[in-house]
Amino acid sequence: MPKLLLIFLCSLFGSAYAETAPVRSVPQLDVARYLGTWHEIARFPMYFQNQCVGEVTANYTLQDNGDIQVINRCRIANGEFDQAKGRAQVVANSGNAQLKVSFFWPFKSDYWVIGLDPDYRWAVVGNPNRKYLWILSRTPTLSPADLALAKASAAAQGYSLQQLIPSDPASVRP
Repeated sequence: MPKLLLIFLCSLFGSAYAETAPVRSVPQLDVARYLGTWHEIARFPMYFQNQCVGEVTANYTLQDNGDIQVINRCRIANGEFDQAKGRAQVVANSGNAQLKVSFFWPFKSDYWVIGLDPDYRWAVVGNPNRKYLWILSRTPTLSPADLALAKASAAAQGYSLQQLIPSDPASVRP
C-alpha cells in the first residue's frame, strides 16, 4: 500500500509542477538493452494507429551505420497484420534517451524515453509537446502495479492521462 500512496502523491504534486516544466527524457538509456521487441500497452489516440485493434508491437534493431531500424506492427480488424518500417537516430548529448524517428523521409518526429523501469521491463515514450504517449512492455501484458508506475512517470511530467487508451484490453493483467 505505501507504494501506491507514493505513486498517488507523485502524480498529484508532480503534475502541478510538470504543467509548466519542460518534458525531460530519462538521463541515460542503454540502447543495447532497449533493442528488441516491445509490446504496446496503452497510447494516446493517433491517426496512424486507427486501424490497430490489438497485438501492437515495436521492434528495434541496431544497424551497421548506428541507426536503429524500427518496425511497428499491429493486428487490424480483418485479422491480418499491418506494419510500418522506419529508422531512428539518437540525438547527440541526450544520454541516448532522445531519438528522431522517421517513417516517411524527410519527416522526423521526437521519440523520447521519459519513463523507464530499472530492469527495462516497461518504458514510457513521449515527445516534448505532450501530444504523443506510449506505454510499452517487454511482455504482452503489464501488471496493474507496473502500469500505475508507468502512468505516474508520465503524469509527473504533465501528460494528461485522460486520453490514454489501452492498446488491447487483454494487455493489463488483473
